[in-house]
This record gives sequence, C-alpha cells and structure tokens, in this order.
Amino acid sequence: MKNTPKKLQKNAEPTNNALHYVYIVKCADNTLYTGWTTDLPKRIENHNKGLGAKYTRSRLPVKLVYKEEFTTKNAALSREFYIKNKLTREDKLKLIKGSEGF
Repeated sequence: MKNTPKKLQKNAEPTNNALHYVYIVKCADNTLYTGWTTDLPKRIENHNKGLGAKYTRSRLPVKLVYKEEFTTKNAALSREFYIKNKLTREDKLKLIKGSEGF
C-alpha cells in the first residue's frame, strides 16, 4: 500500500485529530433522523437553519438526542448505516434512553 493514495487505502489512519460523530436528532414532528459529521455543533446548527438533510428541512427544529464518537470515518459510517438500516424506531429510542445525559 506504499504507493496507494491515502483516500484509496481501506484502513488508512486519520490524517488529523478530527473525531467523527454519529448522531440522532429528534425532529419537530417527533421523528428521528440519523447522520454523521466531523463538526457536531455546526451540523445541528445547519439542520436548524434548513441547510441540513432534505428529510429534516420540513421538520424543524431538530434537537440532538444521541451521539457517538469515532476516530475514523469508516467506523462512523458503518455505525450510521447500522443505526439507520438495522435498528427499529423502538431500538433507537432504547439507545437514546440508555445514553441520557451524554
């Protein structure tokens, strides 16, 4: 892998100290949205300005109810996929309840 560009390396080490976050927000209509970012406060702010995901734009305001930190983008994206596609709403609510006070 010596000559492979970093962005093509599957297990490349992070090039900076940025953390990657998976988060769940509760929308005004009581639905849940899961996403990932490297700047959580800015992402939540953007959601509430209508600059976030298309899903949340018509469901403002949103409130951060859950977050997890990861050191790699790959780990964060894998977790986001799992939460979005494998957990039911009930499972997500249990996850949120178990992390209250984060």
